[in-house]
Amino acid sequence: MRKLLLSLWLVILFGAISVLFWRNEYKYSLPTPIPENYKEIAIGDQIDFGKLIKFENKPVFIHFFNPNCPCSRFNVPHVRSLIKKYEKAIDFKIVVLNKEKDFSVREIQEKFDSKVPVFFDETIAKNCGVFSTPQAVLIDATHHLYYRGNYNKTRYCTNADSNYAQMAIDSLIYKSDKPMFDTLALRAYGCSLPKCTK
Repeated sequence: MRKLLLSLWLVILFGAISVLFWRNEYKYSLPTPIPENYKEIAIGDQIDFGKLIKFENKPVFIHFFNPNCPCSRFNVPHVRSLIKKYEKAIDFKIVVLNKEKDFSVREIQEKFDSKVPVFFDETIAKNCGVFSTPQAVLIDATHHLYYRGNYNKTRYCTNADSNYAQMAIDSLIYKSDKPMFDTLALRAYGCSLPKCTK
């Protein structure tokens, strides 16, 4: 009887750990499903925002962010460090994609400890081919899509060997060879739009 109770307790414990792992880690490593009416925007395509976003004579980096998305929240410190490191060479923007709750520009800027311009227009995501959060988009000074993808292969952006967004920035501003990105860099992993669920 004692062995049976111990076995039952171990099964319940293992089951609980498995559920927690699924809810907090594994499901966020699965690719985000591509929406039905998705319009592919290829690397190298010219990006036109009309009057939504003004271009200066330098590359634009757009961070697609949802404050309710766990993946977005985990990489805030990494994005904040990118802004601090490259703000003189790159024109950073943040696009908030969340239909469930209103956020102010100031709230978002405080999260990133920066006065980066904040937008709430989901057509910016469509124009860049973005359908999940978080996503990084880098547009060169001639308004062509240079990179669209993930920040890192880990949600916490702790793996220096897979700092994909930073690698793209470095190759663009230092005019070095463009890195060869793998599937983990280019396939969207994160929270689906429009409700940013996974």
